[in-house]
Amino acid sequence: MKPEHKPPVVGLALGSGSARGWSHIGIILELEALGVRPQVIAGTSVGALVGGVYVAGQLREFADWVCKLTVRDVFGLMDLTLTGGFVKGERLFGFFNEHHRNPNIEELEQRFVSVATEMQSGREIWITSGPVWAAARASCAMPGLFTPVKHEDRWMLDGGLVNPVPVSACRALGADVVIAVNLNAQLVGSHMSSASRAEAQREADAEEKQGGDGKNRSFWNKVVNYLQSSNSDTPSFFDSVASSVNIMQDRLTRSRMAGDPPEITLIPRLDDFALMDFHRAGEAIEEGRRLVRAHESEIRAWTGVPAGTDARTVQERQLEVLAAEGDEPDA
Repeated sequence: MKPEHKPPVVGLALGSGSARGWSHIGIILELEALGVRPQVIAGTSVGALVGGVYVAGQLREFADWVCKLTVRDVFGLMDLTLTGGFVKGERLFGFFNEHHRNPNIEELEQRFVSVATEMQSGREIWITSGPVWAAARASCAMPGLFTPVKHEDRWMLDGGLVNPVPVSACRALGADVVIAVNLNAQLVGSHMSSASRAEAQREADAEEKQGGDGKNRSFWNKVVNYLQSSNSDTPSFFDSVASSVNIMQDRLTRSRMAGDPPEITLIPRLDDFALMDFHRAGEAIEEGRRLVRAHESEIRAWTGVPAGTDARTVQERQLEVLAAEGDEPDA
């Protein structure tokens, strides 16, 4: 009697890319709809954030929340500072801690790794233990945007500085087939799109006309000043930082993926979608879903998931594989 064919261990490498990372949500939701449930999740920057939400079992609730965000909500969650970065991130990740479960990575059903950069040495750090949110925050420290974070007595910078699309981390955690999501193929030269800048300006004008309190007027004036250059014909300081980081990550992604190519690469197309457009989640999520549908036959071929397979059947098969390897999670 022939032994049953062992399905491949599927890994998902979720790349860095700030607000464009909301497309990760649509990709994961559509993969699940196809019956493809990755056993290994590796995330860098926003990829670590979305990946952490996913392995904690809260992706649908998270998707509902981000789809309701407005420009006001986005900036309201940001604790502005000029020390080490523009946003400290404490308010944002404090919100996540308050409204979402924060399990330890070791307790998860799926294998998860968050990629960060050690500030002192520049080394690539893989975080595979401890609370999910702490691991994700350590990876989310994009220069010029989020401040560095101290993780286990070491200052961490954004993981995208060393490994923007963490295919290698997926391989190291046992993935046979890697689906990589590259958000850096489209160069983005600004922190927010022109439409978002206009919306922020409307908020500032509305506060002025309504005679709102000085605190609100001051807040929106800060937002507008942040988004604009003193000269409309030249890039602002933050736009220059955004472009520099994006160019670096694009070139680094090409180099690393050439040396260790994934089986499948998904590249969301998000025109005029800038780094800080977190309030445009609906567009990004739909693009992620569209991308998976467009590559359905390729994804099924590599993962061995036939048409008509649901996510529950796949999960049962994966648990059998883990049990055979001696890695069955605790009940």
